[in-house]
Amino acid sequence: MSKKTNFSRAYLITDQVFSAVTHGIGIILAIIGAIFLLIKGFHQGNPLNITAYFIYAFTLFFLYLSSTLFHSLYFTKAKGVFQIFDHSSIFLMIAGTYTPYCLIALHSAFGYSILAFIWALAIGGILYKIFNVGRFKYFETLLYVLMGWAIIIAMKPLYHAIGSIGIALLVAGGIAFTLGACLYLMKNLRYIHVIWHIFVMIGTALMYFSVYLYVG
Repeated sequence: MSKKTNFSRAYLITDQVFSAVTHGIGIILAIIGAIFLLIKGFHQGNPLNITAYFIYAFTLFFLYLSSTLFHSLYFTKAKGVFQIFDHSSIFLMIAGTYTPYCLIALHSAFGYSILAFIWALAIGGILYKIFNVGRFKYFETLLYVLMGWAIIIAMKPLYHAIGSIGIALLVAGGIAFTLGACLYLMKNLRYIHVIWHIFVMIGTALMYFSVYLYVG
């Protein structure tokens, strides 16, 4: 069993500042991305598309907002509450990302079934997190990864809907998240959380362009 590393308070403060700044930048990018995505939706004039884009954009924004607030308030009494928001927002972001792929690209009973299943898992994951703060981190991370890669069951119809480049961007985003998640578990490495944040930003950017350019 590896021995837990005791970092200095100065390092911890710096780590939290960098973590807050990286995802603070993510908030700005998420807002810009949401504007472009919603403009696309309104130009299409399809209420279903607009709804799917909005849900996706909101969960992406909420992910970065929750993360930034958690790291900004890390040394306050509000830490515990915002940690729940931070981790729960990952479940919402995963389900939110599925939404345009399932509602717009797949647009079938199969796609709707996948979406309902993923959202049920997300809600269950959030409830699990609320009652298990700070516990079973490996299980929680594994659940994130499994939820994300569950899309492979729809890879064939999705390929026909969004093409090879759309799929490539989606898969590349999934790989970025998975690599980041593996690194995230290596708690004894300095600034590993900041590195995780960078992988999250890469993953969400790749998936965003998959959705924006090839879904709908």
